[in-house]
Amino acid sequence: MTELIEIINQANYDYHTMDAPSISDQQYDQFLKELISLEAKYPEYKTEDSPTEKIGGVVLSGFDKVTHRVPMMSLSNVFNSEELQQFDERIKKVVTDYSFVTELKIDGLAVSLTYEKGLFVRAATRGNGVVGEDVTKNVKTIKSLPLRLSEPIDIEVRGEIYMPHKSFNQVNRQRLSNDEALFANPRNAAAGTIRQLDTKVVASRNLDLFIYTIVNAEQYVKTQKEALEYLSKLGFKVNQNYQLVFGIGALINQIEDYDRLRKALAYDTDGVVIKVNEFDLYATIGYTSKFPKWATAYKFQAEQVETVLTDITFQIGRTGVVTPVAELEPVLVSGSTVARATLHNEDYIVAKDIRIGDTVLVHKAGEIIPEVIEVVLSKRTHQQPFKMIEVCPVCGKPVIRKEGEADHYCSNPSCPGKNINILIHFSSRVAMDIDTLGEKVVETFHDLGYLNTITDIYLLKNFSEELKELPGFGEKKVENLLVAIENSKLQTFDKLIFGLGIKHVGAKVAKILVKNYPSMELLEKATFEELNSIPDIGEMIAQSIVSYFADPINLELIEELKSFGLCMTYEKGEQIEHPFNNKTIVLTGKLQIFTRDQASDLIEKLGGKVSSSVSSKTDFVVAGEDAGSKLKKANELGVKVIDEQTFKVMVDGLY
Repeated sequence: MTELIEIINQANYDYHTMDAPSISDQQYDQFLKELISLEAKYPEYKTEDSPTEKIGGVVLSGFDKVTHRVPMMSLSNVFNSEELQQFDERIKKVVTDYSFVTELKIDGLAVSLTYEKGLFVRAATRGNGVVGEDVTKNVKTIKSLPLRLSEPIDIEVRGEIYMPHKSFNQVNRQRLSNDEALFANPRNAAAGTIRQLDTKVVASRNLDLFIYTIVNAEQYVKTQKEALEYLSKLGFKVNQNYQLVFGIGALINQIEDYDRLRKALAYDTDGVVIKVNEFDLYATIGYTSKFPKWATAYKFQAEQVETVLTDITFQIGRTGVVTPVAELEPVLVSGSTVARATLHNEDYIVAKDIRIGDTVLVHKAGEIIPEVIEVVLSKRTHQQPFKMIEVCPVCGKPVIRKEGEADHYCSNPSCPGKNINILIHFSSRVAMDIDTLGEKVVETFHDLGYLNTITDIYLLKNFSEELKELPGFGEKKVENLLVAIENSKLQTFDKLIFGLGIKHVGAKVAKILVKNYPSMELLEKATFEELNSIPDIGEMIAQSIVSYFADPINLELIEELKSFGLCMTYEKGEQIEHPFNNKTIVLTGKLQIFTRDQASDLIEKLGGKVSSSVSSKTDFVVAGEDAGSKLKKANELGVKVIDEQTFKVMVDGLY
């Protein structure tokens, strides 16, 4: 186990800190799997700094408050070279022989990390600078975080948690497939993730971390440059884009270099932190009540570009949402050409008074998403105020706005524009996984009249000869498509539910539904009250499901899919021989390794039944931390009680 920990920790450091992988992903996964297995069998040998802690799996009840031993101060801001020169002149009045260290200002959230004898013990958010929140369990999942330092020292360091662009795009793709609201930018995504109560969710989002300072650094080194070098030596990930500069001219030139560099980085940065390098000068230079006088943050100007909004068009989503889109004269913004930008909804356009023909300012929100910031009113001539469309641009049916919502919807359930997106979603990898029936093919078949509804997918075999004659197709491609369609009938019940595109029903909710309603017939009859009582469902989702199955058109679609042989039931799988077979088990107290849902799923896989109350018929009680009355009753009745570690060993190999 010790050898595995050393191998995995080194691999984590090489990959996530040094960006120089030393083993393959497959090798890494094998080593980690072996360590997980050994820790389950020999929990007494598991260490606090085990890399398995980075997987997550704890559901938190909330976040405790942490008072910072040394307050986390903010920095003053400067926005141009003149203000930068003023900052330098104020320092010159009190000291003469000094240099600057410049570091990229990462656009994330500040965190303070505490180590004792080289072992990671606590992470806390900045909060109000004096009191933050304990986010230790969540920060532990960050793969670049060292759980053990190269030296057994007591130290507190500070840095920035951020979400790389790759992780941000991956998270938003997943949220899109689950029909969830997208994160606006990586900073919001990182902040929302670090406050998740399920550490497995945090682990899945692949946050990262740069460390940039040591609390009371003068105890260890003499300068900020030496501090960054020492942090790297200890095993921390330090942003290597830092520079030692002498004089205001060199400082301004360096910032200009950073401004060019930032457009090519794999993460967001919104400025440059500038610090006097020599620690022994800090006391002389001094502090204000809010900021240190020996440091400041130069804030980059978000690139704003003028262009003309030539038109406002409208997209129809798979749930029927009508989204206005700004059509722009193509313009280069932050390194790429922008020709379109979302306008969100009618309220957004009216609030900004955006009109066709206006000259507008455009930037990329979070350096990624094109956004119209404002209208250049000085260039407005005779543009007409925006008026929301009243009929769908695809089918011509009325567009409606539901009470309490900002969005407009096409009222036609059979709208072709809506149907194309439904077909694309149904065929997608995360739903029915019909390989080769991608977006372009769906659009082509729809335009030619072969695909209008989900049902038509399973009737394409009747037109195989015609499809083979289409440009870009041919016999082999059509055969592969028809095989993929046939194979999709084997997809699980939850994939079908997700693929139907029921509003607010993402992949996770679909899994919950099929476990509670293991057949389509039972789900169709589910009431609002029943659905609303299920954890993770709630009123909005419950109402959406009830409304979907109340529509005769949807019920007709389901009957047709049933006739094609699609899976309409949830199969629990074969019974596994296990002590939990046909046993009644109660979970109580706070579980640290598993969530309640995970533990319940494992018990059901092993043939057990999860009960909410203890009685003489209870076979096992799994007791977590702070177990109360249920544990007491189990002891009174003589029911067998096992702790979570024992439970983990008993279910080894199933998670």
